[in-house]
Amino acid sequence: MAKNLIIGQSGGPTAVINASLAGVIDYALTSEAVGTIYGMIDGVEGLLQKNIIDLTAMFEHLPHEVNRLKHSPAMFLGSCRYKLSGEEEEFKRIFEILNEYNIGYFIYIGGNDSMDTVKKMSAFAAENRIDVKIIGIPKTVDNDLNGIDHSPGFGSAAKYIATCVREVAYDTSIYSIKSVHIIEAMGRNAGWLTASSVLARQDNMPAPHLVYLPEVAFSVEQFLSDVKEKLKSYNTVIVVVSEGIRDKDGKYIAENGCSQDGFGHAQLSGAGAYLKTIIENEIGCKVRALEPSVLQRSAGHIASLCDVNEAFNLGSVAVKAAEDGKTGVFATLRRTSNKPYCVEYGTESVDVVANREKVVPRAWINAEGNDVTEEMVSYLRPLIRGVAQTPYRAGLPDYIDIRHLDITKQKYKNED
Repeated sequence: MAKNLIIGQSGGPTAVINASLAGVIDYALTSEAVGTIYGMIDGVEGLLQKNIIDLTAMFEHLPHEVNRLKHSPAMFLGSCRYKLSGEEEEFKRIFEILNEYNIGYFIYIGGNDSMDTVKKMSAFAAENRIDVKIIGIPKTVDNDLNGIDHSPGFGSAAKYIATCVREVAYDTSIYSIKSVHIIEAMGRNAGWLTASSVLARQDNMPAPHLVYLPEVAFSVEQFLSDVKEKLKSYNTVIVVVSEGIRDKDGKYIAENGCSQDGFGHAQLSGAGAYLKTIIENEIGCKVRALEPSVLQRSAGHIASLCDVNEAFNLGSVAVKAAEDGKTGVFATLRRTSNKPYCVEYGTESVDVVANREKVVPRAWINAEGNDVTEEMVSYLRPLIRGVAQTPYRAGLPDYIDIRHLDITKQKYKNED
């Protein structure tokens, strides 16, 4: 007998998290094991409020809408940063709601903390002999997840950062005055996204000239020396830094005055602005600090086709795993070859990813700590390939309608 499926999204957006959702919907609509497909609005937090929509009714006869969803950034189902309390009553409430909707398959798309939700829920289900298969689908622009070669969302963000660096390099090449441009990329403890900026380089355009990752202790004195040395050879020096760069004592450069999110993580920003002030005071040349911020994670118009397709495929892998009776696992991929680039799909226990971080190997950063090695470049290059066929209308990307988020949230707000 077919069981219903429910899916949610959690954490920060990416350009391809909806591609994974589309992969789930596309596969589940044709599966004899799956009845109705439901969506949680705002993840498990919305689930606890029974803030649920019928995705089968929305997409069953509209395959073109599944394709629009596949190529739309951010999160069609909304998000949350809700950490399960671990209290038995909370788990009971969740599974009572799942039982009410005849849910046999629970799929959650998210990062480290979201996989912790998958881990806790699958453990509770096993302990209480509840027959709900609970599966995770990874995502993050930070690429800091264990158990997977690279995270869905990272390739597109990497492509965006590399493109920004190349375009800034072209813009600044027209001036003869000495200047420094500092671009701050996301990455609290892992510098993968910052490292991807080196893909901007080409024979006649060496930017970025300097790259600083949080995996190596940051020295302001050495930074100033590096910049001064580069200014001897170039009129404009382009520097890319991770938001999470920190000193030898482990203190974030941008830590002063920062807030924390719901999981106790520092909400960092301002490393670029801080370094801008340092250069102005110590070197005295023209300086700009650029912070792409949310643009680097939501630029659907420049998404990597490789990233879109892999995210979509992982959605299918997740549903297939649930059909096969797996639970407490997440959909993953493993690189089998760089040339030609190939991956194989499978599943892995959430134990290897929940609440853990994958950082850049020290061997992939140069000895001076201001650039990356060719091994890193070889790892990165395939992930940004291909141009996603984003639908356009009236000259702008034709992303899927998300008005249901406001309507649904307002409905439950009024009921409260």
